[in-house]
Amino acid sequence: MSKPNNLKTMGLKATLPRLRILSLFESSPVRHLSAEDVYRTLISEGEDIGLATVYRVLTQFEQAGLLERHHFEGGKAVFELSSSTHHDHLVCLQCGRVEEFYDAEIEKRQIKIAKDRGFALHEHSLSLYADCIKPACPYRKTEEGTGSGKS
Repeated sequence: MSKPNNLKTMGLKATLPRLRILSLFESSPVRHLSAEDVYRTLISEGEDIGLATVYRVLTQFEQAGLLERHHFEGGKAVFELSSSTHHDHLVCLQCGRVEEFYDAEIEKRQIKIAKDRGFALHEHSLSLYADCIKPACPYRKTEEGTGSGKS
């Protein structure tokens, strides 16, 4: 996806910052990244791309339909690659980790609820906020400050 021609077809010049940021989203094991996450990763990889450029590129990618922006608990915007498949989100209130899920029964119920109330559902966003109860959660922040906290 991060080939220059793909960006050009979306009306964006294939600049180095755009190519690097798109490549980062495509290769990252973490699907939901904030602008600060992107910036820190680029800096750690020796890239000389400023935070203002990161914000600008993320907004351009969102407008072009490459990325989706989410505002989960805590107010910080995170981005993920746009997907052709629908999914919902489960957000940990302890560490901020976001897990994606799809449940056909939940989808059917939402459509039925809308229809029963006289609505035709076009799209929706479902985010469930919960506390992780896994005894050995690898994402839980410890007193030493370890744990990634993101997905």
